[in-house]
Amino acid sequence: MHTTPTSDVRVNGETIPALAIAAEAQNHPAPPGQPQIAWQAAALALVVRALLLQEARRHGLAPQPNALGPGRRETDEEALIRAVVEARVDAAPPDEGACRAFHRAHADRFRAPTLYEASHILIPAAPDDGTARRGARAIAQGVIDELGRDPDAFGRLARAHSACASRESGGRLGQLVAGDTVAEFEAALDRLEEGRLAPEPVETRYGLHVVRLDGRAPGAVLPYETVAPRIRDMVEKAEWARAAKALVAELLAGADIAGIEFPSTA
Repeated sequence: MHTTPTSDVRVNGETIPALAIAAEAQNHPAPPGQPQIAWQAAALALVVRALLLQEARRHGLAPQPNALGPGRRETDEEALIRAVVEARVDAAPPDEGACRAFHRAHADRFRAPTLYEASHILIPAAPDDGTARRGARAIAQGVIDELGRDPDAFGRLARAHSACASRESGGRLGQLVAGDTVAEFEAALDRLEEGRLAPEPVETRYGLHVVRLDGRAPGAVLPYETVAPRIRDMVEKAEWARAAKALVAELLAGADIAGIEFPSTA
């Protein structure tokens, strides 16, 4: 990359000031100590914006802003960019064969929710109480250590320590589906083998949990007919994105750009 992060950039004779690129760079994260990466991404974004607006003017398009939500509408420039993309991007609707092939190739993305059988012991602690969290962790770890010596003691320890109503059934939560629990708890279940106890307490906003996975049943792959509308939407969006990327590459290839160099595949 041959760019000085202080230079103006010119696109077909139109100047993009360095100050505008610096402002846009705030929207593009970069590794510490490598501001040129954010600058490059910001410059590319503004160059593409300029090219699309130039293309809109070349076609004599007039802005017709759409409503974006309560009290918010597109700016004239946003409307022009949308109009030129709609005019130039021709993404053919996906055919049935392509959609069925996508379903076969990505079957794991179209499964019914996983079912879990799990048990836990909750040692409560407020998220913002560091002292309570440390104490809860120590208690939970002590319970785990005791279960290592006596795995059959789970029910007794749940009734003695758990702040969850499941303590009355020995900590058993019954059947859960993906999404029934908080993310940290579900992630712990996904890491465990059936019948195994998490080796460390699982922390959530409710406190510290001793977690045991009693069983898991991965959801079956859903039939194509069940997910066909979703697949058509996904394939159509992917094709649209490919066509839009091709339009941008075409505009960049035909542009006279000075002050920055982009990869030829941009």
